[in-house]
Amino acid sequence: MGIYLNPGNELFKMSVNSQIYVDKTMLIKETNTLIMGESRHICISRPRRFGKSMTANMLAAYYSRGCDSGELFSKLAISEDKSFKKHLNKYNVIHISIKDFADMSDSIDSTVETVTRLLIKELIKEYPDVDYLDDTKLPLVLTNVFMDSGIPFVFIIDEWDCIFRIFKTDVEGQTKYLSFMRNLLKDKPYVALDYATGILPVKKYGEHSALNMYAEYSMANQAMFAQYTGFTQDDVAELCKKFDMPLQKMSEWYDGYRVGRYDIYNPQSVVRAVSARIFDSYWTKTETFEALQMYIKIDMDGLRKSIIRMIAGEHIPVNTAKFQNDMVTVNSADDVLTLLIHLGYLTYDFDTKTAWIPNKEIQQEFINCIEDGGWEEVTNALKQSDALLSATLSGNSHRVADILEEVHRKNTSIIAYKNEMSLSVTLALAYYSAKNSYEIFRELPSGNGFADLTFIPRKGVDVPAMVIELKYGQTVSKALEQIKQKHYTEKLTAFSGEILLVGISFDEKKGHSCIIEKTTK
Repeated sequence: MGIYLNPGNELFKMSVNSQIYVDKTMLIKETNTLIMGESRHICISRPRRFGKSMTANMLAAYYSRGCDSGELFSKLAISEDKSFKKHLNKYNVIHISIKDFADMSDSIDSTVETVTRLLIKELIKEYPDVDYLDDTKLPLVLTNVFMDSGIPFVFIIDEWDCIFRIFKTDVEGQTKYLSFMRNLLKDKPYVALDYATGILPVKKYGEHSALNMYAEYSMANQAMFAQYTGFTQDDVAELCKKFDMPLQKMSEWYDGYRVGRYDIYNPQSVVRAVSARIFDSYWTKTETFEALQMYIKIDMDGLRKSIIRMIAGEHIPVNTAKFQNDMVTVNSADDVLTLLIHLGYLTYDFDTKTAWIPNKEIQQEFINCIEDGGWEEVTNALKQSDALLSATLSGNSHRVADILEEVHRKNTSIIAYKNEMSLSVTLALAYYSAKNSYEIFRELPSGNGFADLTFIPRKGVDVPAMVIELKYGQTVSKALEQIKQKHYTEKLTAFSGEILLVGISFDEKKGHSCIIEKTTK
């Protein structure tokens, strides 16, 4: 058993023995289907805090000949699968974290040299009797070991892409690194499985996008690995029951990542919340936070308006295909939004090709970023949201109209109404603080049409439901009349209690008007 060659199962054993452990071992069933096949090269990219390293430790514990992991896995889900014993501890495993080597180095060249030297050293120590044709070239050493022993290798390469974040400007070094990876892994008979993890998908880099042996599974499309990306609804429901935590609040804070057909929670944040028994933002400040601050303050291709719409709860169309998979080559708003998807600040629906802010934890990160300056018009609108909600709940229609007028007057750069859609986005932003008490739906199908804004109280919150209809260039009475005529309250079938019917209109000459009526269901 070595440090990098067949490192054993101690790290995964620590995870299993932890107070909070969620069994994701059925991922192994998926990787077992790829062993020694054409699709044996996979690159899985996820944000920080989404369990990449623990998954890598699990695979090393399962495949490595350097340990006996039968008992460790015996009570876990994978032990019931028919492929379990076939591959258990049958392979030479090379498990490395590129970041560990990069942290010890001052350049990409020295990183690659260190990886090569230390791996060759362990291979020769483990197989001293092999006739090495050239003991300085890693692919040749691996070939000689495989030919002599007949045992193929499983490569588990954690944080493979950190090179592109740590050495951002070393284009020549990045090219050499990609060549190193290609020469090490592509078309090599000694590779039984190649499992790489990172934050970003494989770098697109001219001819070196020819790391084309990789099947990529990113936050834009996790495909067969979707349910293993984070905690599922069932996982979190079980944890909440075990530790007596409210599931709805857990969902509000940490759910919202759409991965395939699964709604995924941020696993580390859930664990932190359960351990501390406090709902808060556990989003760790890293270099990716600095990237968020840098990029969202750039108004590239209307990016500013897209960010505002997402803070207001909108889903934004994003073309993820053009992104070059690094943090330097950013040429459009789509590139920025795609980067934010990979970093975990946005989530993405592959079918609709739209992105949005997933949950309360990440919403707070966006607010933290824009509060630092340059977005005063947005922060002013957010600061008014408490007063706006209070005025609405108290039925003070004149105060509601006055607040909207003030927000509009002070923030004309973002609030340039052209139609009811623009007015709707702005109102959703102005009612931002209502998210603490309500689930807010735009264009909710109800009755004989679509209600512009519907506010449904969160479980345990004693506030009336609200239906808001917006009109641009029409009377406020027309807005209220539409709520009643089209029966917009019908969708509130599970709600029983007071409902506020709110009509809001904007006229370029008369300004804002509001009318509020109460009804009971």
